[in-house]
Amino acid sequence: MEDKVRIGYGYDIHRLQEGRPLVLGGVEIDFEQGLAGHSDADVLIHAVCDALLGALALGDIGTHFPDTDPQYRGADSRAFLRAAARMIKERGWRVGNIDCTVVAEQPKLAPHISRMREVMAGELDADPNRLSVKATTGEGMGPEGRGEGISARAVALLVPFHG
Repeated sequence: MEDKVRIGYGYDIHRLQEGRPLVLGGVEIDFEQGLAGHSDADVLIHAVCDALLGALALGDIGTHFPDTDPQYRGADSRAFLRAAARMIKERGWRVGNIDCTVVAEQPKLAPHISRMREVMAGELDADPNRLSVKATTGEGMGPEGRGEGISARAVALLVPFHG
């Protein structure tokens, strides 16, 4: 029986660190701290990649772009998203929709959400209306609420590609 849809879930969290740019959804945001990580540490794109790879049953972002590989040091996570897009298309799928939530006490993300949607949709060759990004706070609880880090969650629906 042929699959009609594929669903995947992704999650990522990184610590905030002085001296690094803050990049979320492929958008650099003016803030005094960035996210610590081997690549640009874009938690939103990492969660989306994990959701897409999960929908394809291809493991996670660390399987394809390990943080032990020097070629990914400082990498722009949009390249990971483009690679996931190629894997999706090669297997006969396309993005049905993606729903994401970023959890951060600071900075306020609302002014950047439409640009994040546009950037990520562009890398996925998808309509931005198929990609939702929401932001919330940790209400003072957990590492996000204490301002120690930022996390993201994503759910992706893949549908068969026709044409």
